[in-house]
Amino acid sequence: MSQIATATQRSALMHKLVDILRPTFSLLTFLYIVRIPMTWYPSIDGKSFPWVLSYAPTEPFLAVSRKIVPLVGGVDVTPIVWVGLLSFFSEILLGPQGLLVLIERQGGI
Repeated sequence: MSQIATATQRSALMHKLVDILRPTFSLLTFLYIVRIPMTWYPSIDGKSFPWVLSYAPTEPFLAVSRKIVPLVGGVDVTPIVWVGLLSFFSEILLGPQGLLVLIERQGGI
């Protein structure tokens, strides 16, 4: 009986985790997509409204990434790298065959 309860609890936990991560990944992907054209136009002030809404949450990650990922043809591609990483992890964790989704369906590990 306790194994059934534990499996049900794990399934509920995975469901909550999926419900939190799905919009989080979507929002972060959107913010990084907004950052892509911001890197093309250096005259955009990222600290002014409305750009700060995308600049503030993404810049700490992009600043570190710029030390690792070189410019390509003089263009900062780090926001594109982050969009790719977020898409990859979203699919691996939350896609139709994602790890968390499969655990949720099976009722736990």
